[in-house]
Amino acid sequence: MALSSDSSSPSTLEWKFSQIFGENLPGEDVQDIDIISAVEFDKKGDFLAVGDRGGRVVIFENKAGNHDLLDHTSRSELERLDLVVPQHPEFHYKTEFQSHEPEFDYLKSTEIEEKINEVQWCATPNGSLFILSANDKTIKLWKVKDHKVKKVKEMNVSPFVSSENSLMAESSFINGKHKPNFANGYFLEWTENVANSMSTSHSRHDKVPCSADATPAKCRKLYAHAHDFNINSISMNSDGETFLSGDDLRINLWNLEVSNQCFNIIDTKPESMEDLTEVITAAEFHPFHCNLLAYSSSRGFIRVVDMRQSALCDHNAMIWKDVESHGPKSFFTEIIASISDLNFANDGRHILSRDYMNLKLWDMHMDARPVATYRIHEQLRPKLFDLYNNDAIFDKFDCCLSGDGLHFATGSYNNRLRIFSNGIGSQGLTMEASKNPYRKLQAQTSRRARRSSLSNLTRGFYRQGHGESTTDEFSCDFNSKLLHLAWHPSKNLIACAANNSLLMYYA
Repeated sequence: MALSSDSSSPSTLEWKFSQIFGENLPGEDVQDIDIISAVEFDKKGDFLAVGDRGGRVVIFENKAGNHDLLDHTSRSELERLDLVVPQHPEFHYKTEFQSHEPEFDYLKSTEIEEKINEVQWCATPNGSLFILSANDKTIKLWKVKDHKVKKVKEMNVSPFVSSENSLMAESSFINGKHKPNFANGYFLEWTENVANSMSTSHSRHDKVPCSADATPAKCRKLYAHAHDFNINSISMNSDGETFLSGDDLRINLWNLEVSNQCFNIIDTKPESMEDLTEVITAAEFHPFHCNLLAYSSSRGFIRVVDMRQSALCDHNAMIWKDVESHGPKSFFTEIIASISDLNFANDGRHILSRDYMNLKLWDMHMDARPVATYRIHEQLRPKLFDLYNNDAIFDKFDCCLSGDGLHFATGSYNNRLRIFSNGIGSQGLTMEASKNPYRKLQAQTSRRARRSSLSNLTRGFYRQGHGESTTDEFSCDFNSKLLHLAWHPSKNLIACAANNSLLMYYA
């Protein structure tokens, strides 16, 4: 369902499953290094970057948004291919590369994981693909090579050649190898798609691209030795030349061309660590004012600073804090108030933030309270003690907005995706991150309907543990959590990560 023509009155979106990458087979174990840890679209929505705990970055390309094929193919050829351009973006595997390796800090006697914490696309005037990736301590600037067709050869595939040998010939011709470089399966899926396309092809003459350089990406800059604590944020500035990196106590400003020097613009480290009361949890530049940035804290504060006011910006900030959303104070009040993610809307006026229990929309002209608050899993509030004991209360969930700023999304447990629309109630839509996103929810609704038709005595019998459980909303699988997701910048398309699987939904 499309958005309403009146941007001030959003319509309800009907979400459908689109694609899945890295799908698990029944009974297949998920390797820790394959779990996705970062998801990010580029500004145009033509490319999607995915980082994982194994230090790898996988790039997907929107073939529907790439019009090179349409521009350079004759009408008769398009008719022969029966080319159909899909109405919603469809992404295909492009390439992947090893961004970070595990390291050891001998001064602090600590191991530095290869896990990718953040990925961020860089805007370049010449159309080249540049991307920043960061683990706990190091940021790297990568140039992703665009494997365009350099020459086209006419290949006459003999009908007497077996399909297996034909597959080996084509896979080795394109890549110089027939085995995947990495273990996460995206490359393997791509080669299988090549095999399927060959087996279904009815033409004896196939055009095959031949590229001499098979290196997927090259590291152009290395930004290191600037953070004593783990990096939790990187954000490109609208000027296209600078970016920020943030850790628990500091935010640094970098120039893309200068890797051996940065400027510390925010420093919240106290003279004595015993006086530490809060840490920085996320930071992001304003979408078009290059002098403004926002950062959040573990106490639930959002601060917006102007870099023109002073060299060190942490004492000249506009502060937003919602003191009424967490109820009576308890031991867990400050823990669940910690903001795990924040994002500017494209209008530059609104900010979306996510804490453990809520998703909040803020107006920069109103600092007293958020303009909207959406409850994510309020049913877990009575179980905060159990969540604290198993460390689930410290999970960091991402949030994202649609390009028009009218719709918002975040994740929850049981791999559930929560989607809300501004001005259309506060309940929102709940889906499971799977090929059938409404399967489990429909089953639960059916069970509740059956229970509601029973008499009060019978319902009491069931509540005492005889038969169906009435606590569906409390039976959360805390190991299945949808932490990372991103919204396409111009289309109603959401990419979300469920363990090692990447799923996409469109409306």
